[in-house]
Amino acid sequence: MKFNPEKFRGDGRGGFGWIACRRYGCDVSSSRRKSRKAHFSAPSSVRRKIMSSSLSKELRAKYNTRSIPIRKDDEVRIVRGKYKGREGKVTQVYRKKWVIHVDRVQRDKSNGASVPIGIHPSKVVVTNLKLDKDRRAILERKDRKKAEKSEDVEMTD
Repeated sequence: MKFNPEKFRGDGRGGFGWIACRRYGCDVSSSRRKSRKAHFSAPSSVRRKIMSSSLSKELRAKYNTRSIPIRKDDEVRIVRGKYKGREGKVTQVYRKKWVIHVDRVQRDKSNGASVPIGIHPSKVVVTNLKLDKDRRAILERKDRKKAEKSEDVEMTD
């Protein structure tokens, strides 16, 4: 590929900012530093989307979707870490700390009080969803998108 000076956008440190322009468009940075800053300073609305959990195989087949943002009162099974295999209901989604709290996953402090242990949402599988009209609409919308995509694939075959 020939160097195109119009697409060149230096990263301010003499780096090759134009490589990102070639791959994704100039407004997407491939800088690790900027990505981390965007991730850790993300607002709550964006954190909701990032804090998604995958669905169990049964739910995946039923709703035709792979993952969904986690929510209080969903039932989950922990699949990684020290508490692997434990099941329970989500008692809190702590977006500020990027964790969820699951009932019966807690430890006792030296003074006798019990505190919940934070689990990252990517380390759990949702086994039962708390459904209301908004969440049903989200699942239907995702299902419709998948159906449209599969129709497009069938047409090209």
